This record gives sequence, C-alpha cells and structure tokens, in this order.
Amino acid sequence: MRPIQALRALTISPILQVSACRVVPLFQQRDLYSQCSAYSTSTSSQGFSYRIAASFSAKGNSFNPKTDLFSYVPFSGTLPKKIISGQRSRSGQDAFFVNNIGNSSHVAFGVADGVGGWSDSGIDSAFLSHGLCEYMREIAEKTGGPSAEKLKARELLQKGYEGVLADESIAGGGTTACVAVGHEDGGFEVANLGDSGFVQLRPNAIHFYSNPQIHAFNTPYQLSIIPPKILARSRIFGGEPLRDLPNNASVTHHEVRHGDVLVFATDGVWDNLSSTDLLKVVSRYMTGFGGWEAGSEGLVASGQLNNLTLKGGIAKEHERSLQSLLAVAITGEAKMASLNTKIDGPFAREVQKHYPRENFHGGKVDDICVIVALVVGNEK
Repeated sequence: MRPIQALRALTISPILQVSACRVVPLFQQRDLYSQCSAYSTSTSSQGFSYRIAASFSAKGNSFNPKTDLFSYVPFSGTLPKKIISGQRSRSGQDAFFVNNIGNSSHVAFGVADGVGGWSDSGIDSAFLSHGLCEYMREIAEKTGGPSAEKLKARELLQKGYEGVLADESIAGGGTTACVAVGHEDGGFEVANLGDSGFVQLRPNAIHFYSNPQIHAFNTPYQLSIIPPKILARSRIFGGEPLRDLPNNASVTHHEVRHGDVLVFATDGVWDNLSSTDLLKVVSRYMTGFGGWEAGSEGLVASGQLNNLTLKGGIAKEHERSLQSLLAVAITGEAKMASLNTKIDGPFAREVQKHYPRENFHGGKVDDICVIVALVVGNEK
C-alpha cells in the first residue's frame, strides 16, 4: 500500500487549511491481501415519488452552491455535461446520474468514484466514472414497457460496465459505484460496489446504512479497465490487478416511507462524516424547514413535504427545494470537515488504527458527490 501523500492547501471561503489524501492502490499484492440535480418523478394516485437533488465539489475547487448544484427536470433532456478531453468536471473524478426508467415513474440514480491511483500510470479515472454514469443513464432512459418494472440495480451496473468496456475513448481506470432503482410502490434496490455508499434516514433515526466493500484498508472493490501495458507490467513485477465485476456488488432491498431521506455519496463524504453526522445535518434542515415536525409520538414526516420539494418550495437563491438544500448542506459540511486539520474524521481514525506511526489527523481532502432522494407519499 502506498504511503499517504500530502496535498497542497485547498480553500473553501473563509477557511484556508492543509490536509492530506490517500491514493488507492491499483494492484492487490498476492502476499499481502485476500481479496445536484433537483428532480422529482411523476406522481400518481398511489405510491411514492423520489424528489432527488445532487451536489458535488472537486477536491481542487472551493465549494460553490450556485455552480455545484445540478437541476434536472424529468423527460426534459437536461443532463449533466459530459466530461471531455482536456476538461475536468466540477465534481472531479466523482460522477452521478439520475433518470426515469423509460416513460415510467420508476427512477434510477447513483454515484461513481474514479480511483485516483491510476494517475500514476497516466490514466484519469474520471473518464471511466463519468462514462459509467452516462451509460447507466442512457440505459435507464431507453428501458421501456414491461422491462421498466423489471430493471434491477445490478443489471443496470452490468450494462453500464459493458458500455464503458466497449468504448474505445476510455483508455482505462477504476471506479466504485453505488446504484439504486426506486419504484413508486415504495420498493427500492441498491447495488453497491466499493466504498461509496448510502444511508436511509427517518425522523431522528438511521434506518439503514451500507457497509463498504474493501479488499483491505484503503483498497475498495472497483470496476476497472486495464490497458495491456499495465497487465504486462503486473506479470513482470507481480501483483494482481484489481478488477472486480458488477456481480461482486452487494445488493440490498428496501422499503421507503413518506419523509424518508436517502443519501448516496462517494467516499469524500464517508471519510469525513459518519452516518450520525449526516443525521444531524439532515435533521437540522428537515426540522428547520418543516419537513419533519413534532407529533404526538415524537418527530414525524410533515404533510407539507410535497410543496417543500417542488421548485420554489424553499425561499433561497439557489437551493430552491428541500432536497437541493439538503444536498448542498451535506456537501458543504463534508467539504469543511475534509479541510479541518484538528478534528479527526472517520478516515483519520482508520489510519491511526492501521498505521499508528503515520501521525495523520483531521479530515481527508477528496472529491465529493452527494445525491439526496427525499421520499414523498403521493395523495390518493
């Protein structure tokens, strides 16, 4: 495993601090290791809709809620800009997608995190993570009829991976992914591969949180495209290239309730904020803006959620819906934590456990990408 490497100072006004970042190993040594878009689905007389927002910040950028929030309207053709040669998305090597499945009210969405260690071989994993998300979005969009009801999260990940494997413009790289398919009957399925992940939050409670898939500390499962030169090098110097497959993804099935908040994020969030930290942030804004409110049996979801999640439901300049506000708040909180050199985050505590001589403290600077899906029960 490579030593942790120091990075240059990054800024998020008005803070200027220095932190450090890990580089994920590309190879598994045989003798060491075992293995914002603001969005709403269309409503119906019954069931649930997922009001979705995404926010993001590349590790080399200061966070700007105006530019780092993507607004998406279903079936409008408004999509995140594709990453092209010579340019870097404001989400860096992190990527996301969201789209209705065909013309149905079912929705697919997810995040992907390009593995930075490939830069040592002159390969930018951003093309793989962004490409994977674009292929998954296109597949969801083109899946119609009875197939829309049957599309599975791991199937979507598999088809997206097949797309990037066949894409000659993507030279190589590695990426994690956390992909969801949500149905209007309240069922949703998640396929998670690597150390991106999600939590399902309810009023004052963490209902579910995913566990990362790792081969060893700092070595997540990852989909990869391995150029012939790197394969040849591995045969000469030893070590086995990390190339996990979509069928290695952990698949979980869940049911939602009115007022649930689903947070999908890359490790730029999880390395700096715990699930409890996220619940505190989400609770602050959900209660503050009336999304969750006090009831006879404690905190409950509000009947005003539908209005709060529509465009203009929140009287703010950029975050004009509750889900947009939550996505921006989580991204901003993770960004600040990543730049804090005094308060140890989850990643720092893991470094201290595995490498006590590293003297690593504070947050971990990284790209950050967050999707928030706020669940609204449709009126009968």
